[in-house]
Amino acid sequence: MLGFLSLCLPIFAVIGLGWVAVRRGMIAPGVTDAVGIFAFNFALPAMLLRLMAAQKLSESFEPRFFAGYLAACLLVFFGTLAGAMLLAGRRRGQASALGAGAAMGNVGYLGPPLLLPLLGERGAGPVAMAIMSEVAIVIALGSVLMAPIGERGVLARVLRSLLLNPVLLAIAGGATLGALQVPIPGPAERFLAFLGNAAGPTALFALGGTLGKLSLDRRLALAAGAATLGKLVVYPALAWAFLGPVLGLEWFWVQAGVMLAAMPTATNAFVLAQRFHTGAEEVSAVVLLSTVIASVGFPVTAWLLAGPVPGP
Repeated sequence: MLGFLSLCLPIFAVIGLGWVAVRRGMIAPGVTDAVGIFAFNFALPAMLLRLMAAQKLSESFEPRFFAGYLAACLLVFFGTLAGAMLLAGRRRGQASALGAGAAMGNVGYLGPPLLLPLLGERGAGPVAMAIMSEVAIVIALGSVLMAPIGERGVLARVLRSLLLNPVLLAIAGGATLGALQVPIPGPAERFLAFLGNAAGPTALFALGGTLGKLSLDRRLALAAGAATLGKLVVYPALAWAFLGPVLGLEWFWVQAGVMLAAMPTATNAFVLAQRFHTGAEEVSAVVLLSTVIASVGFPVTAWLLAGPVPGP
């Protein structure tokens, strides 16, 4: 257990460093936005493109994993949405925002630094499929359901932004190179590796800075409790059920799916709620609360699932 804590806590410590830097006024809040843009638009795509291209498509893409993980994701999204509407009396937009908060994990920023040390470079495939599930599909669904009734062009705008999403483009490009077994030339591979190595620290620092702008009080914590429970408990349990007992996948895929599902809520869910002016306060509380809990909960999940911690 101590081995998993020693592996995971330094990663969450970088998030804490970004949080402290913003809260103490050591850097302007806009700096973390710029760092986050660099991480998402440049460093993370470079890392995923290189890792995906280095593997055969049959090794990095498992259709049953994608189907099982997506099924768990959608169950959590629609289950949270229905619960918020039927039990808490939320309007459709607010309920959809909470559903996105429960179904969208920080798999892009936290997936690579947490999964790759535990599962090796093969873990890039599950990370890529989780990003496709939670970023592409949940963002599209959430946008349509959060938008005011009668607003036109929402789906078209979302699809356009997804088609130009640098992370999704990198996944598609890497998968294509892997399928064709086309190696990346040496200088280009070294460039991508150098740039991609910046993805972890920059993304985590930017995440901490974003969290530093959010606040959490007792009222918001209570409102966010159910969605946080869905994200950190129900989602991993469903991922285990679908990928293990139902689909009977190799243990590697079960481990990867459960650990990805156990990651805290992505700040993208808050940005989405903010964009449509619905449920932003509650979703910000889910982001903050789930990240604090996951700093201990994720190492425990990894310890329950994995074997010995890989050496340096």
